[in-house]
Order: sequence, then C-alpha cells, then structure tokens
Amino acid sequence: MSTRVQHALDQLKINGVRITPQRHAILTFLMESMGHPTADEIYRSLEPRFPNMSVATVYNNLKMFIEAGMVRELTYGDNSSRFDADVSNHYHVICEKCGKIKDFMYPSLEEVERKAEELTGFRVRGHRMELYGVCNECQDH
Repeated sequence: MSTRVQHALDQLKINGVRITPQRHAILTFLMESMGHPTADEIYRSLEPRFPNMSVATVYNNLKMFIEAGMVRELTYGDNSSRFDADVSNHYHVICEKCGKIKDFMYPSLEEVERKAEELTGFRVRGHRMELYGVCNECQDH
C-alpha cells in the first residue's frame, strides 16, 4: 500500500471514520488511478471484489471523502462527475471527444486571484482552470 493511501486512511481514523474494506478499496483505486474516474467506473472496477457493494455505497463514500477534503469532484458540462484524489493545486486539460482528463502543473494563478479581488471587490477563495482540446488517441482516428 502506498504511503499516500496509508496517510489518507490515518486521517480518516483520526476523524473517527471507520475504515471498511470498501472504503479502503475506493480510496486506493482513486489514489492509484490517474484517470479521474466516474463513480460508475469505480463501482465497475471494484464490483468483482465486492459483489454486495452498490453504486450508492460508492457515491456515499466519495461524498464523505470530499467533505474530508481528500477528494475533489470535477464537473464538466453535463458529463457525469469525475473524482480526483490529487487535491494539490493543479489544472486539467480535457479531451472534447472522449472526455479523458489529464493533469498539468503550472505556477499558481494567485496573481489572477489578487487582480480579480482588486477589480471586483470580491474575496476570492479559489479558482479552477480547464483547457479543452483533442487527446493523442482521438487525433489518430
């Protein structure tokens, strides 16, 4: 088990959350998956190991992980939500054909946040940047 998964499980225990085998499996899948899976994809991947687990179980656990600040929910257009266990500051580039999402790092856009505050009087709490294009696989077809 990766130290990242272990750290996340320890955090949950500190917050009084019982670590069920399903929770462990969902968290591990999310942290090891670089593909920003949907709840359905998580469910389908884990269902052979947990035949009694429902999609609702996956959703409820994802919601709990989001509330604990361990997972981000990504909503783009009317596609179903995708989930990202990387809560560091990073950005996404999204394929307009297949919906694949890739992470990329860029120096933080805090200057943009400061300028927005200055120009609008808002107190900015965060931002999200998405770029859209066509991935390598879809370009080849």
